[in-house]
Amino acid sequence: MSDFDKNNCSKENEANKNEDGFVKGVSKEANDFIHNTVDTSGKIIKSITGEGGLIGKTVDSSGNIVKKASEKGSDVIGKTVDNSSKAFKSIKDKTFNRKK
Repeated sequence: MSDFDKNNCSKENEANKNEDGFVKGVSKEANDFIHNTVDTSGKIIKSITGEGGLIGKTVDSSGNIVKKASEKGSDVIGKTVDNSSKAFKSIKDKTFNRKK
């Protein structure tokens, strides 16, 4: 990925985080951190042990499991935030927007 692509990608991510709100933004940031950590550690281990060996394949598999678990957690947090926001808005509208 070129520096230009990385810059545009980071600007898009920043815009999405601002739109998502604090909790969803932090969740996405943590998810990105986990993905980057898994990728980096996998590259380090495979550079030492070799790409195609049993250890490299095990690192890939375990990394994919960790990434999927992180994505699922981030999705759950996002859905919880969305549902909570909708419920709060509904309650607020019913409470404060009563017809006289």
